[in-house]
Order: sequence, then C-alpha cells, then structure tokens
Amino acid sequence: MTEFLAAALSLLVSFVGVVGIRQWAERNRLLDIPNQRSSHTHPTPRGGGLAIVVTVLLCLFVYQATESHISWSLLVVYSLAAAMIAAVSWLDDLRSLSNRVRFTTHSVAALLLIGAGFFWFAVEVPFLGVVSLGWLGVLPAFVWMVGLTNVYNFMDGIDGIAGSQAVLAGVGWLLLGWFSGDPFSGVLGALLAASSLGFLLHNWPPARIFMGDVGSAFLGYSFAALAVVAAQTAPRMAVAGILLVWPFVFDSAFTLLRRWRKGENIFAAHRSHLYQRLVIAGYSHRFVTLLYSFLALVGVLLALLWVWAVPGTDWLVLVVPALLSLGLWRFVVRAEARPYPDGSIKPPMDTDERGQ
Repeated sequence: MTEFLAAALSLLVSFVGVVGIRQWAERNRLLDIPNQRSSHTHPTPRGGGLAIVVTVLLCLFVYQATESHISWSLLVVYSLAAAMIAAVSWLDDLRSLSNRVRFTTHSVAALLLIGAGFFWFAVEVPFLGVVSLGWLGVLPAFVWMVGLTNVYNFMDGIDGIAGSQAVLAGVGWLLLGWFSGDPFSGVLGALLAASSLGFLLHNWPPARIFMGDVGSAFLGYSFAALAVVAAQTAPRMAVAGILLVWPFVFDSAFTLLRRWRKGENIFAAHRSHLYQRLVIAGYSHRFVTLLYSFLALVGVLLALLWVWAVPGTDWLVLVVPALLSLGLWRFVVRAEARPYPDGSIKPPMDTDERGQ
C-alpha cells in the first residue's frame, strides 16, 4: 500500500467515521453548549476528532503491515504515546479533567518518545548552521512536544481552523518525507492530511461537528513528534516542522506573552487569541480560517525551500514569518478599531495596541 492509497483509505474512513460520531454525539447529548467565551451560537456535537485518531493509527498499521518501511519500535512508541493523549483528551471531552491530569499525560507522552532516543541531538538553524545539542536537546524537544500539543488545542476555537491547518501541515510532511526518503514522515503526513480533510468536510463553516480535545491534542502531538523524529537524520527538519505550523505557534506565543504582560491568569479560559479577536471584530469563521490557511500555505512553501537548501532561504525563513506576523497583528488592531457594519461600537481596546 503506497502513501497515496493509504491517504485515500484514511479520507474515506475518516469521513464516514465522523458521520457515525456525530449521530452518536447527538443521541448522547455530547454537545458544545455556547457560553460567553464561545465563537458559536448553537449547540453543536463535539468529539469528531476521534475519527482522525482511529483512522490515522489504524491506517498506519495497515501500511506497515503491507510495506514494512517504518521502524516497528518507532511505530509502537509513537502510536502508544499518541493513543494515550487521545484517550485522556476523549475523557476530557466527555467530562472535564483537571489541568494536572492533562499536562501529566502530555508530559509522559513526550517522555516516551524521548526515552526511545528521539530528541534534538542537533538542529540546523538559519545563519548558524548545524548546532549540536547532545543531551541538552532533551529539554527543547520536551517543551516543543508538550507545548504544541496544548497550542493546537488552544487554536481549535472556530470552524475549520484546526482541520485546515492539519491538512496543509500534513501535505507538507508528505512532501518532505517523499523528497527526503523518510517513510515515517511521508506516510504519517499523508494520513494526517487525508483524515483531517475527511473531518474538515463536516467542520467547514458552518460546522456540523467540532473536533474536540481528542482531535486537537492528537494532531498537535503528532506534528510535534514528526519534527523531532525527522530531525534525527536531517537536522533541518526541526525548523521545517516549526514552519509548517508557524501561524498557530505565533498566535499562541503572542497571546501568552500579551496576557502575561497584562498580569492576567495565563491558565484561565479566554477569547483573546488573534483569530478569536478577528471573529469578535466581525469577521466570519470562513474568512479567518482562509486567512490562517494562507499563512499556513506560506509556511509549507518556506519549509520546502529550507529543506531543499535553496540559496537565500535563511533570510526568507526569518523575514517572511516575521513580516506576516506583524501584518496579522496590525490587521487585528485595525479591525478592532472599526465599528461594526451596523454602526455600533466595539468594546474598547487596550491603549497599548492603539499605538498610543
């Protein structure tokens, strides 16, 4: 079974699986009820990401059974860690769990991969070349995996945004794996992209079902793990993995720092991510999702140029995301400064973001 056949199978299984989960969620009242922090207005089934989890892990083992191109030890460790995160996240979707339980699970999952020998021994960064980290690479790999697992969950707040990012990042890993001859990156990227597309067909604005923590945490961990595993043989893959999800990383890091500087409780629920602020400012879920999809597509192109070592890419990797990040922030500020289409005035902004 080739990567493309595996992807086609996962697309079909995911699409059908989401239908079944949606019907089950409606019967069992597993609904996301709108509240003051919600970006939706009607009770909507959640947990559709379970179809992504089951599809990816099932098709990954089917691929391995027919092709045997992936290390069995890597396959077992990744699958065990990802399934652990998905299981706890599914329980969190059914009944809310404490932050301590979730963080402990995310940490154990990261340590499983690290314990199997997968962490950043060396990474290649723009202008510095290959930086050997040795055992010091354990810490950044741990922070990256636990961090992106949670970041992806934070960014799954409007229709289509998490699914579309997963499709593009998965395609990016498919291409990177294909050109570098890394079967794990290629097939896992293909499965993540295809299964996320199957879900996205139900989640595109207006969404008929939400992903839930079970899907977002699984995707975040999977993309983080890919960047760690692929860098074992190709140090450039660490930066490439960050580029493939850079819109989510920037939005979350910017929001975290902004809330910390304002003295807010960074662990409390909120609606101050840049993408959420655009929705509050009057832009549709569809518009914001397409905007972030464009930013993600730029990240895919930059990742490919970086891995191919195209001359001048060092500058592009640093300058392009920085300029787009600045542009996104200024766009949000301008959007908040304008009145709503009906002429009503938006809630006051922070003075520091008016440039005053």
